[in-house]
Amino acid sequence: MRKFVNSRAASLQPSGIRKFFDIVQSMEGAISLGVGEPDFVTPWNVREEAVRSLRRGNTQYTGNRGLPELRDYISKYIAERFDVHYSPERTIVTVGASEAIDLALRAVCDVGDEILVPEPSYVSYAPAVTLAGGTPVPVKCTADNDFILTPEILEKAITPRTKAVIVAYPNNPTGAVMTREQLEAIVPVIEKHDLLVISDEIYAELTYTGKHASVASIGDMAERTVYINGFSKAFAMTGWRVGFVCAPKEVDEAMFKIHQYTILCAPNISQRAAVCALKEGFADGFSTVEDMRKEYQRRGEFLVNAFNAHGLKCFQPKGAFYVFPSVEVTGLDGEAFANELLKRYKVAVVPGSAFGPAGKNHVRCSYATSMRNLTAAIERICAFLEEV
Repeated sequence: MRKFVNSRAASLQPSGIRKFFDIVQSMEGAISLGVGEPDFVTPWNVREEAVRSLRRGNTQYTGNRGLPELRDYISKYIAERFDVHYSPERTIVTVGASEAIDLALRAVCDVGDEILVPEPSYVSYAPAVTLAGGTPVPVKCTADNDFILTPEILEKAITPRTKAVIVAYPNNPTGAVMTREQLEAIVPVIEKHDLLVISDEIYAELTYTGKHASVASIGDMAERTVYINGFSKAFAMTGWRVGFVCAPKEVDEAMFKIHQYTILCAPNISQRAAVCALKEGFADGFSTVEDMRKEYQRRGEFLVNAFNAHGLKCFQPKGAFYVFPSVEVTGLDGEAFANELLKRYKVAVVPGSAFGPAGKNHVRCSYATSMRNLTAAIERICAFLEEV
């Protein structure tokens, strides 16, 4: 049956994250630091609104772009929180930020187009480029530069076939953040080579070092940026599957056509829950989001201190909810470290190689779990380190 399988799909490797998650699901007593999903439950008022929506019979399709009320709130939200300005008419409500990434790449890529993917990076970017017909080009970012994309690194990676660059900060898996000044430094390179930016800002609310900066807020960059965000991480709404994407007119129109033919619309009930999340957020100054952010920051500091104290050099995350310690001193690469740790001590971490070759000697640990689990996991990891 292989002849019937699309060659691009056949060439993809299974997700390195899901492999470990699937093992943990069937392993009694295991602690998972693998999957980046908030351990907080969606706020009660948001869940209540979804129940009320069901009782009112809101079970139909919405318009393709999403509920007008939600798009109005999204436009207001990104303007007031991040100084990013797109109209509701240039906003598409998507099935999570994942659909938004796929839409952007399918709308942009022609066969042979190169898309720059700074690494370490979220596992879906390169495969999504490949499935869209483009060529993902890894751009190595290192701890020496705090895992940011510098003008020099960017310039060196560009060729005549480069069409776009993915910018994803706060970063998964490193927790790195680019300041406004650092983003401003890469803008001249982007403009010089007439590139499009695909900016995934799903962790924007989970920035620990001041206000989040978006490349779309700099000068005229909104007109060459596909802006992606959503509700999964900061609002603890992963299972609701609500994201959104905003873009320049021509790219927006292409994405909208693909969305119409493939998805139609995001779930009605989930969209109404998202309206509630934003409405309540504006009413209370997004205090629930802030409470979660503070707790994530506390957990991250705990893990960094623990890893550094036990000889695993660990970058201090400035956003998101991951740490990315180097395991090189153990003599193991990330893959071997993760496999042995899981086998001997039932702690699941993700090999850094899942996020590109740049992460080979690292592992990713999510701290979107309780302090009780983190403390127990560190005790087991320390015992493992004494053995290797």
